[in-house]
Amino acid sequence: MRRASSEYTTPAAKKTLTALLILFFLTFPHYSGYLHKELEGQPIGPFFSLDYFYNIIHFIAQQTLGIVHEGGHGICYIFLCRLWITAAMGTVFQWLFPALIGWYAWRRGQRFWAMVAWFFLGFSMQYTAWYISTAHEEAIVPASKAFLGKEGYHDFNYLLSLVGWVKYDALIAAIVRFFAYMVMFFALLGMVWYSGSTPEDRRKRSDRMR
Repeated sequence: MRRASSEYTTPAAKKTLTALLILFFLTFPHYSGYLHKELEGQPIGPFFSLDYFYNIIHFIAQQTLGIVHEGGHGICYIFLCRLWITAAMGTVFQWLFPALIGWYAWRRGQRFWAMVAWFFLGFSMQYTAWYISTAHEEAIVPASKAFLGKEGYHDFNYLLSLVGWVKYDALIAAIVRFFAYMVMFFALLGMVWYSGSTPEDRRKRSDRMR
């Protein structure tokens, strides 16, 4: 009974979160330009400005996604994967983490929270798109730029070099960014749907359609 009741709790909070993420989705494309800058030393403006807000968001996201991304590489360091698998596993793990959280929530019947998790999957894909777009810049990421403070391969410079596609990194990044926005958009549609009705409402509508 405890698990089933979670879908009925705080509908106002769900609608508020949905509204905030819609606002985030609409403003993010403009402020995603911060992905191409170092956060340190940037003017952040007054506390209430969107510049300040997105500086904080990007800083938190970079640290959090960096941990998850490096965790994917770490698995391959343990199991001695091939180099191309090791390079790919950072992004694979970065995408799988929110995707599996969403799948787990969906399986438990928590449809709204599954959509929230998949919204952040799209957000994570945005960072991957930016990373892909920098593949042509350097084959080795210097320690000063690396998340762990150690010099290492640029994942996508290495992976795209294997198939001779480094010169297409901007196009590939644009494709990934497009799908990232689609994931975020459809997750928001799901959030609107599931925040505005209870499981009982949906069952009644389903019964009427039979």
